[in-house]
Amino acid sequence: MNHLSQHNHNRINIAIDGPAGAGKSTVAKHVARALGYIYIDTGAMYRAVALHMLRNGIDPDQLDRAVQEMQRIEISLVPAEDQQRILLNGEDVTAAIRTSEVSKYASLFAQLAVVREQLVEMQRSLAAKKGIVMDGRDIGTHVLPDAEMKWYLTASVEERARRRFAEWNGSESVTLEELMRDIAERDKQDETRSISPLRQAQDAKLLDTTHLSIDEIVKRLVDEAKLRMDGEQ
Repeated sequence: MNHLSQHNHNRINIAIDGPAGAGKSTVAKHVARALGYIYIDTGAMYRAVALHMLRNGIDPDQLDRAVQEMQRIEISLVPAEDQQRILLNGEDVTAAIRTSEVSKYASLFAQLAVVREQLVEMQRSLAAKKGIVMDGRDIGTHVLPDAEMKWYLTASVEERARRRFAEWNGSESVTLEELMRDIAERDKQDETRSISPLRQAQDAKLLDTTHLSIDEIVKRLVDEAKLRMDGEQ
């Protein structure tokens, strides 16, 4: 058995948590590609729920309506050449879920037990066969507490706002200062919610990405993953 096939045989699950704009999704995509793993964008799943609720005029405080509407939501993650495509009831909403309004509401709907329970069940099912890289805010602490490798990525509020601002590239009518306030507010919402709050798992490795490039972060995670996979022989 060669080195690569050993890695394939000893597949692990990798959980990457952290606040908005810490680089989780970008890093997770690259790590999954480097290892030949499947990437699960949990944030996109919550955004898809938020988009559906917004389109149907449902606010986060309308619990009864949200419970009913969750039964009508089907979310699919489809690998593609450029990026993972997000399908909401068969419609490609990959671009539609990347707006500031959807981001704000995704955090609010994520606080509802009915939303989290349904999506967590789906995420755990996807990870059952191993070989998964999953990012979010409660992956290592709640969704995949038994993941073989856990990381908590963070960065300064200023740096995270700058990254998000560059990502939107003028498509949003928001200033960098407004974005910094939004991200700080999002942090507070995520860290203080009663259901699965954002926090670092006790067995997760902390990595401040403020002054690191994506390539540097990815190399570190991939190198350590391969060491762990070799150790599973």
